Order: sequence, then C-alpha cells, then structure tokens
Amino acid sequence: MSRIENQIVLITGASSGIGAACAEVFARSGARLILAARRGERLEHLGTELQQQYGRPVLCLTLDVRDRVQVEATLQSLPAEWAAIDILINNAGLSRGLDKLYEGKVQDWEEMIDTNIKGLLYVTRTVVPGMVSRGRGHVINIGSIAGHQTYPKGNVYCATKAAVRALSEGLNIDLLGTAVRVSSVDPGLVDTEFSTVRFHGDTDRAKAVYQGLTPLSGEDVAEVVLFCATRPPHVNLSEVLLLPTAQATPTLVHRSESAAD
Repeated sequence: MSRIENQIVLITGASSGIGAACAEVFARSGARLILAARRGERLEHLGTELQQQYGRPVLCLTLDVRDRVQVEATLQSLPAEWAAIDILINNAGLSRGLDKLYEGKVQDWEEMIDTNIKGLLYVTRTVVPGMVSRGRGHVINIGSIAGHQTYPKGNVYCATKAAVRALSEGLNIDLLGTAVRVSSVDPGLVDTEFSTVRFHGDTDRAKAVYQGLTPLSGEDVAEVVLFCATRPPHVNLSEVLLLPTAQATPTLVHRSESAAD
C-alpha cells in the first residue's frame, strides 16, 4: 500500500456510498484526499472523521459535477499543495426511475446523463492534462454491470453506464504511450443509497432490491478500487466486473430466505 502513501486522490460523489468507502480505505492507506460532493455539510463531517481517525490531510470541495463552469473553476484553482492529483476516482453517479423508455421522465434522463456522463467528462477533462504533463496518474471510473448488459426498464441508466465503459476504453487508447492508467470498476448490486435515489426516496421499494441475498457493500467496491490503484506501474486493471456471489447478470439473482437482508 506504500505505493499511494501521500499521493493526492480526488474522489467525486464522496459524501456517501462507494465514494465515502473509497475515502476511508484510501485514508487508511496513507493517501491525501480531495473529497468532492454536492452535500457539503455531510462531506465536511466525513472529512473531519477521517482526519481524526487516520491523521491524513483532507480537502473538502462542495461541487456539483454537472456544472462545467464550477468544475473547471474549482479544480483549476486548487491550492498549490493539492493541485498535482495522482488518482482520480470518478464515482459521482446515480440512477433515477425504473420505467419503460416511452413512459420515462425526461427530468430523470437529464439528471442521469448530466451526472453519469457529462459530469465524468468535465472532471476528467480538467484533471487528466495535468497527469499527462507530470508523467503519472490513474483515472478510476466507477461503472456498473448495467454498462455490460441492458435490463428491463433500465434503458437510460444502462446507456449512461455503457457510455462510461466506452469512455474508459477511449481514454485508455488516447493515453497509450503515457504513464497514465485508466481503470473501470463495474459493480453489480451494492447496498448503498443507490436504490433509494432511484426510487425517489421510497425506502421500502429500495430495501426489496437487496432482500434474500447478501449484496456487495461500498467497502467491497472500495477495496477493489484500492487494489487497482496499488498495482505496479506496468500493470493496469483496465476493467473489473465485481458481483455478489448471488448475482450472475443484471437480472439473474439467487434469493433465499436464509440470506442476509
């Protein structure tokens, strides 16, 4: 883990779920953290906890990745001691709704496209040139099994995650010949706020998604992200598909009464 000690790690969507779990495992491993999310108060609380527990420097940024001007202004004006980002974890993302395409809500589509695709692009476009000029860096995109196979009523969300997969591949091609690596970590069912957000706060419906199986936790995903980041410089895990044992595809899931809820 010494490979990332004192490296600067920028994590988007860091206030909860996979992002918050990544913040903890990277802080535990000695990294310096830039945590970005829309929920500033929650983010500051997490940053304070991590500083107290692990003694690592943390910079918190209240940031909406959908706002290109804000992204550029914020990341281009980082204090000098934080400007040389070594690892970018593009985690900010969400799903909204579960509807047939012709019955979907346009507002839901726009929120997913603006966050999952455009937000990832804005942050990547702002950060990666510095990595190239410094001759080091690693971009780790949090994708999804939804980017590998479309499932019923997942249409636009699946399309955004397929785009993340294609953008990861494209960036990897564009960075060939540089020392900058690109990885995509694509989880299946993860027990976070994901389903609560998808169902607009319907916690009962969200809870049913994970009933009868043991899903992944945010920390399960974060440990894989850390593994990607700590490989030797000549090794790049370009794509990792990470699933609970009880899941084979987006729709093939084994549920049993004995499984943890």
